[in-house]
Amino acid sequence: MIKGPDKLCKKLGLAFKNPQLFSMALTHRSMGARNNERLEFLGDSILGFVVAEKLHDMFPEASEGVLSRLRANLVNQGVLADLARKHNIGDYLILGAGELKSGGYRRDSILSDAVEAIIGALFKDQGIETCRQWVLDLFRDKFESLTLDNWQKDPKTQLQELLQAKRLDLPEYSLITMSGLLHEQTFKVKCTIALTDKCAIGKGVSRKRAEQDAAEQMLGLLKGEK
Repeated sequence: MIKGPDKLCKKLGLAFKNPQLFSMALTHRSMGARNNERLEFLGDSILGFVVAEKLHDMFPEASEGVLSRLRANLVNQGVLADLARKHNIGDYLILGAGELKSGGYRRDSILSDAVEAIIGALFKDQGIETCRQWVLDLFRDKFESLTLDNWQKDPKTQLQELLQAKRLDLPEYSLITMSGLLHEQTFKVKCTIALTDKCAIGKGVSRKRAEQDAAEQMLGLLKGEK
């Protein structure tokens, strides 16, 4: 663990009645038998339910197959890991020496499991309604940008098609920094477009992931300027 869990709890807008549950949610199995695997199991089911309910209400005409694919695209490991990075959850994980040394706090599988474990811990601490609201807040940007037309398109494709429709030049992505050891690098990329003077900065464990994040940030900026 790099930082105290109480600081992360506050950053996430949470207040646990039983703080030990939150600490457990951040504890990887490399620390021993008392770890977050059971809470992750619970949180995975709750996350699937909350997202499924939201999608069911958002898209009343969508078939079961489409809703299932939408849910799968929202709750996959990569999305959860990106949400964890957005909130710097990796800085608070409680890892064994081996995982800490190998950069486990950056690994998608460990980060995504931690998000699900936090959801499970919140459910055990405060029940389904509080848990549902926190999950919906966590995924708010994802839901707001989701349509049946674009759900299969990644952010770079969406941004490119938006500019093409306006007959503007394609986005430009430039690498700002590349830091960290070879097996745990972090890339930072800047995205600029002709539609706005603002730029968007994306981060990721690969240049491709950083560009996707930058494109998603840019789409958010454009939406805010409307």
